[in-house]
Amino acid sequence: MTQATLTQKALALGVHLFTSSGVLAAFMAIRAISEGALHWQREAMFWLVLALFIDGVDGAMARAARAKEVLPGWDGKAIDYVIDFLTYAVIPAFFLYKSALLPESVVLFSVFAVLLTSAMYYGKMGMVSDDLYFVGFPVMWNMFVFYIFFVTSFSPWINFGLVIFFCVMHFVPLKYVYPSRTTHFRWLNIVNTALFLTINLTIIYLYPKKYSALTVLAILSLLYYVWITVYASFLLSKK
Repeated sequence: MTQATLTQKALALGVHLFTSSGVLAAFMAIRAISEGALHWQREAMFWLVLALFIDGVDGAMARAARAKEVLPGWDGKAIDYVIDFLTYAVIPAFFLYKSALLPESVVLFSVFAVLLTSAMYYGKMGMVSDDLYFVGFPVMWNMFVFYIFFVTSFSPWINFGLVIFFCVMHFVPLKYVYPSRTTHFRWLNIVNTALFLTINLTIIYLYPKKYSALTVLAILSLLYYVWITVYASFLLSKK
């Protein structure tokens, strides 16, 4: 490989800095939850969605800038994992703890279950399959808390049952789409993900008002991911 130019190194370092900015969004989410202002859930979720967006595009930016080749002494994935665990597990667990979404008698147990199973999932070999799917329910508790707070209106005990269900599903080897990398239906995945973020940001922005049309769209967007899981886990292997 030829020696990287100063411009190439600056671009690669800029990508790592962009990835690292996710920790700022994480801190702002913690700040919103801790201060507990009126409708703190909206502010906290906005920062978590911003962190999700950063995580969703930084990989493509890193590949375009050839960050691994240009700056071999830097590990963008390590930065990514630190921030992801914070924004996809720790902060959503804190959100659950503070939001009265769960029965008070089991809220701490639920938070511990989310954190322990998420940590174990990150240590599991083969977290991403050869055909670029997540294997087992990925650590996406940020979207879990979004749906049970902003979209559905389930009872606390049903929410508790869902927490336990998805903790178990971390270790059930079904395939879940990796929106920025899965090649099957690539453009549909990207379009649905863009719609998913747009719809959900609109719901967050309009909260505490709720609109049934947005609720239906949010559920339909989620069902697309469910369909991809069924297709990849049960149908694709038969072809």
